[in-house]
Amino acid sequence: MDLRQLGYVVAIAEEGGFTSAAERIGISQPSLSYAIKALENELGALLFHRLGRSVRPTAAGEALLGPARQALRDAEVARAAVAAVAGLADGRLDLVCLPTLAVDPMAGLVGRFRIDHPGMRVRIDEPEDADAVADAVRSGVSELGLTELPARRGGPSRAGRTDDLESIELGTHEFVAVLPPDLAIGSTADSGADDHTPLPLRTLARLPLVTTPLGTSTRRQIDEAFGAAGLVASLAVETDHRESIIAMVRAGAGVSIVPAPLAASSRLGDVVVRPLTPRIERKIGLVRRSGPLSPAAQAFVSLAVPGTPARPPRPRARRRPAS
Repeated sequence: MDLRQLGYVVAIAEEGGFTSAAERIGISQPSLSYAIKALENELGALLFHRLGRSVRPTAAGEALLGPARQALRDAEVARAAVAAVAGLADGRLDLVCLPTLAVDPMAGLVGRFRIDHPGMRVRIDEPEDADAVADAVRSGVSELGLTELPARRGGPSRAGRTDDLESIELGTHEFVAVLPPDLAIGSTADSGADDHTPLPLRTLARLPLVTTPLGTSTRRQIDEAFGAAGLVASLAVETDHRESIIAMVRAGAGVSIVPAPLAASSRLGDVVVRPLTPRIERKIGLVRRSGPLSPAAQAFVSLAVPGTPARPPRPRARRRPAS
């Protein structure tokens, strides 16, 4: 078994077929099939179910994917360590972030990273919730994750330890209400208030809400805030298309609650934005696995938080008083 074969396994699993994987890798399909067959013979297990033109990993293949990605990541760390001497002239950085953080702060960070290292390629995945962000970092699919904090703890590892992620806090995001003018003035029982006056959650509870579906990070924050206030939201529209939420509010579909940076980055037109009371806010930050980062990932972390050490310090154990 070698890195080349492990790369083939990962490519086939991600592409869903031998032909597309061969095109991605740059070898012939028969050569790829022969290499996988040789690996299956070596391991004594079938790695893929051949289903016509598509394939999917067997149980043995699924078991191999995690270690294969880790081995490839370790090899990339070794290669990137050499590239770091040349100033990160080439390579790739894999990131994952919540969709509501893709504009702020992810876009700005990636822009500055690319200015500093124009030879680097950046890939960004956007799963729906914070658990998926943590899982992507934990599994090695991405090296860094931008998410809400604290990150979800993993289950027990094979050694019996909890596989927890290390985090680096970047700041706090506040949520705001977004309303069309006909709802922001008159129907809220505070028509004399300006756009800076906090809007009570109890007022929003009486209005039709446009929001993301259950399971998303934003929806969880909203439901928890309403629940803590003893309120129930009046759901009107649930959509995965975050970029359309403010447009729906403008069109009269209802009101919405979104992170303030998302509202600020949108073309609001005549839509009204109001702070909330009680406040809804979340801590955001980067998550990473324990151990050394690739030079590219370390450069990204240092860009996000200047002066950040190569590895976040662990809390010191408290010394027991002498008896």
